[in-house]
Amino acid sequence: MKRRHIQVKVTPMNLSIPSAGCDTMLPSSPMEDSLSNDTHDTKENGGESSTAFAFSEVVTLSADECEIRSQEQFGTGCGPTDLVIFHLTVGDFENTAYLIDLYSYSSRVAREDGPPNHLGYHYVLPNLFKRSEGNLELPITCAKGHRPLGMMRLGYLIVKPSSLCALMDMSVSYARYWNNKWTGLDVGHRGSGTSFKAKDAVIRENTITSLKNAAEHGADMVEFDVQLSKDLVPVVYHDFMIYVSLKSKCSMQEHDFLALPMRELSLEQLKKLKVYHIAEGLSRETRSFHNDDCLEHQPFPQLCDVLDALDVHVGFNIEIKWSQRLEDGKMEEEFEHVVDRNLYIDCILDVILRKAGNRRIVLSCFDPDICTILRFKQNRYPVMFLTLGRTTKYQKYMDPRGNSMELAVWHAVAMEFLGVVAHTEDLLRDPSQVNLAKERGLVLFCWGDDNNSKDTIKLLKELGLHAIIYDKMDVLTTKEVKQSVFHLQAKDSQKELLKLQALEMGHVWHTSADGNEEQQA
Repeated sequence: MKRRHIQVKVTPMNLSIPSAGCDTMLPSSPMEDSLSNDTHDTKENGGESSTAFAFSEVVTLSADECEIRSQEQFGTGCGPTDLVIFHLTVGDFENTAYLIDLYSYSSRVAREDGPPNHLGYHYVLPNLFKRSEGNLELPITCAKGHRPLGMMRLGYLIVKPSSLCALMDMSVSYARYWNNKWTGLDVGHRGSGTSFKAKDAVIRENTITSLKNAAEHGADMVEFDVQLSKDLVPVVYHDFMIYVSLKSKCSMQEHDFLALPMRELSLEQLKKLKVYHIAEGLSRETRSFHNDDCLEHQPFPQLCDVLDALDVHVGFNIEIKWSQRLEDGKMEEEFEHVVDRNLYIDCILDVILRKAGNRRIVLSCFDPDICTILRFKQNRYPVMFLTLGRTTKYQKYMDPRGNSMELAVWHAVAMEFLGVVAHTEDLLRDPSQVNLAKERGLVLFCWGDDNNSKDTIKLLKELGLHAIIYDKMDVLTTKEVKQSVFHLQAKDSQKELLKLQALEMGHVWHTSADGNEEQQA
C-alpha cells in the first residue's frame, strides 16, 4: 500500500436528519459523485437530496496545479512529497461531516481504461475540530471488507466568518488590486528602522514617532508589527518576549529582570510597567532614545492610535505577528499559542476595518495559514505572504511553504493573495526568482538586513520589485520629493478634478513658463 499512488477525495456530508426520519449522511451537493455510494443514500434508495450549501475544491502546490479547482470524481493524487489542500466552503459547519475516500489505480490498469480501485474511506465529524487548526489521526476502513486498514494523518484549518459583516458590504475590494505605477516603493521598516541592532539609532522602533519620521522623509508605506496584549488589544510591537524589571526602575542588577511573553501582560500593564526590550534584557544594558518620556515615543502604541496619528496618504504594511514552529519542533517564543487564530485575527481586523478609512493597507504574516484566514475573512485589503526562502541567517520553519520561493509563490496563487514578501538574501542568491513571482501576476516586496544599502535598493528597483522594506529612510532614500506615492497620486487626482470643474464653469487652463498650471476666465 505504501508504494501505491493514492488518490484522495473529500466530500462534505449533511448530518441533518431528513423529514422522512432517515438518519444517514447525505452529500452536501447533488453534483458530488463518489465511487463509494455504499457509504451514503441517494434519492433512488430512499434518501433525500441535501439542501446544505457546499463547495468542494482542491489545489496542489506545484508549478502546474497551483490554481484552485473542482475535485475530480476519483480525487487528487497525494504522493509522499505532495502538498495538497482541500478547500471546502460550507454553509452549516455544525451539521457538516466529511467523507474521505481513498482510491488507487492498479499498476496493470491505465486511467483511461476504467475507474480506480476503492481502497478505503473514513468520516471526519465536526466535533473533532476543537480549535481553528490542528492535526487529526483517523482510522481508514477497508472499502470491501469494512475492517481497519490503517491510519491517516491530516492537518486542518477552519476560517470562520467575521463578526464584522456589516462593515464589509462588498462595495470596495483591493484584495487583488495593485496600480501599475506603484513600483519600487520605499517602505520604512518598523518606521525609521530597527533600533536595537544599530547603536546610533535615536528613535525607538515601532513607535508613532518612528512611523511619522519615516513618512516625513518620503516613505510611501511604513511597515510595523501588530500582536495582541493579554486583554486582546492590538498593539504595535515586534518581539514575542519582553523583560520586566523586578526592582526599582533605576536598578540594573544581573537578577533584576524577568522574561515574559508579551501576550501575558494587559495593555495597562504594558503602559505602566518598566518594560525592557529583549536585547536590553539579554545584554543587561539599557538604551535611551530621543524624547523617551513623550507619549508618541513610547513602545506598545495601540493600533487604533497609529491609524489616527499618521497622515491618511501614508500606506501601511501591517505584519501580523504569530509565532512559528521551527524545523526542530520548538516554537519561536517557546510557548504555545493560547488565543484561537480566528479570535486573534478578528480582534485586529475589527480595529482596521473601523479606523482605516481610505488608507492603503497591505496585510502580511510569516504564517501561511494566518494569511489564508486574513484573505478569506475579508476582501477589502490585500494579503501578502512573508517568507524566509533559502537562508543561512535564520532557522527554517517546520511548515515548508515559507522555506522556498517556489512554494511561497504557489501557495500565494492557490490562496489568491496579492503577492509575496521575499527575503532579499534569497533574491540576491538567485535574482531570477523575481520573474517566478511576476510571471504569476503576483506583487513582490522584499525584506532583510541586505536592504540597508543604497546600492542594494537600487539593484532591487532595477529588478522590478514593487516595494523594498528598509531601515533609516532619512539616510537611504534617494527621493527628491519627500511625499508618498499615494499623496502625489491624490494631488494629481485633485488637479484633474479642478480642471473638469473649471471647464464646466467656462474657465481655461494653461501651463506657465515655470511649469505650474494656472487657470483664467
